[in-house]
Amino acid sequence: MQSMEYRYLGNSGLKVSVLSLGSWITFGGQITLEQTTEIVKTALELGINHFDVAESHAGGQGEIDLGLALRNQKGLKRSDFVLSTKVFWGGKGPNDRGLSRKHVFEGTVASLQRLQLDYVDIIYAQRPDPDTPMDEIVRAFNWCIDKGMALYWATSEWPPYLIMEAHAVASKLQLIAPITESPQYNMLNRERAEKEYLPLYQKFRMGTCIWSPLASGLLTGKYNDGVIPPYSRLAIQDHPVINRLRAGFFSEEGRRKIEKVKLICQIAQRLGCTPAQLSIAWCLRCPHVSSVIIGASTPEQAKENIQALKIRHLLTDEVMHDIDRVLGNKPEPIFDFRQS
Repeated sequence: MQSMEYRYLGNSGLKVSVLSLGSWITFGGQITLEQTTEIVKTALELGINHFDVAESHAGGQGEIDLGLALRNQKGLKRSDFVLSTKVFWGGKGPNDRGLSRKHVFEGTVASLQRLQLDYVDIIYAQRPDPDTPMDEIVRAFNWCIDKGMALYWATSEWPPYLIMEAHAVASKLQLIAPITESPQYNMLNRERAEKEYLPLYQKFRMGTCIWSPLASGLLTGKYNDGVIPPYSRLAIQDHPVINRLRAGFFSEEGRRKIEKVKLICQIAQRLGCTPAQLSIAWCLRCPHVSSVIIGASTPEQAKENIQALKIRHLLTDEVMHDIDRVLGNKPEPIFDFRQS
């Protein structure tokens, strides 16, 4: 299998594997600690050095299980892995969510306690907070960095204008700006990562650690028959996000997406790979992607998804054109009056 590649994360000296292991739904939820430990072991053996979690994953249990899984790896040094977590949804109290200085501080402390770590490499503002002044947000994350609780801070699903504002505030106050963004990016969701963020890549050399490369499993083809298989992510009941995804699956738009996925599956078959591998490799073709966050509920699934590295060379310009023709959603280039 092709060896892992490592890329600088944004305008920093931090190197992360082009594939990262995420924890949403699986760690602390769908699978046991023993299974999590085996998946982490497999990921490390295959060269993944970046692990991503959040305070909201399984009510904090995701952080607990990931921390224990890393501690259970024999001979693993702290310098061997990069760990990111996210603060925003910490609980139900009035100050247990958002990006106030109070929650950023208390959420980070609680995450470190659950992870049993002295620091995280990256602390994310998981969503924008319109109710908290930007100077308070920037100062709060910088305070965590100054106190040694985190090395960098970043944003997730922030609109471009707020990322720009964060950079402006950080520059004015001579503080550290966010080094990366974590947006959803896949064949079915392209506009933000490929177009809206273009000025930020150019101005700040912003990196991206993208999530949902398989569109919550839709791009694997397992829902092509219009049925939700048992034990799949969409089969989970009483989860607000999954409930929304499942409703979208049965919508008219969802059915149109499945018709496109069926054609993508044909391209994958032609290339001799799985639709999941094709979808992950497609994300890696984007020059602005620093790392693709993948999930896995078994070591075998982790191995299969990581093999996307092996088929990247098959995605020629001709194949990419075929994929674009199927998808029909390639963002229009930003209008440049100098070329009109």
